[in-house]
Amino acid sequence: MHNADPRELEKFGELAHRWWDPEGEFRPLHEINPLRLDWIDRIARLAGRRVVDVGCGGGVLAEAMAARGATVTGIDLSERPLAVARLHLLESGLSVDYRLVSAESLALEAPGCYDVVTCMEMLEHVPDPAATVRACAALARPGGHVFFATLNRNLKSYVFAVIGAEYVLGLLPRGTHDYARFIRPSELSAMCRAAGLEPGNLTGMTYHPLTRVHSLGRDTDVNYMLHATRR
Repeated sequence: MHNADPRELEKFGELAHRWWDPEGEFRPLHEINPLRLDWIDRIARLAGRRVVDVGCGGGVLAEAMAARGATVTGIDLSERPLAVARLHLLESGLSVDYRLVSAESLALEAPGCYDVVTCMEMLEHVPDPAATVRACAALARPGGHVFFATLNRNLKSYVFAVIGAEYVLGLLPRGTHDYARFIRPSELSAMCRAAGLEPGNLTGMTYHPLTRVHSLGRDTDVNYMLHATRR
């Protein structure tokens, strides 16, 4: 039930102590979090919702959703980021249930139990993204919301997300992404439909290197987010 690459888990585990440093390796994550949080909240109305954040890492999004009034479970297969996430709760005073479990295992344990499922910046790091999509679909109740964020696969995304972000601008550690695992929106939409999800809102996320400003819009060439509902 572990649809995970041990090398990916080790890579992010080694950086776990830097997860909550807004100027460290995860700076882009902190910068985009308000955008993706507002987008999710605008669609799903998080207050009072039962939410599971798949691949929660150190808990940046999970905590933010809890602060909006959601009851949040955060799951991951890397122990060190989860330990950092639990420790940060002592500082924030928020409540998140962090668990070391795969999406596939939790889907068997608690099928259809969540109003909202988020899986952000994770699909491009797992061996079988379609299996993760199926697990996310199984976790959502009928009519529930499922949100994905990942990277498009084309020449522009390779130049911007790999060469630019990792080697030129140094926004991310080198080796963060494997271009071969990037997923086109059409491919992700097909995975969703096969899993019983109806794809809806497709939103791009862009970055201006001079102003260091991230914004949402129609440009899905590099980073994009997809909202789907459980049929």
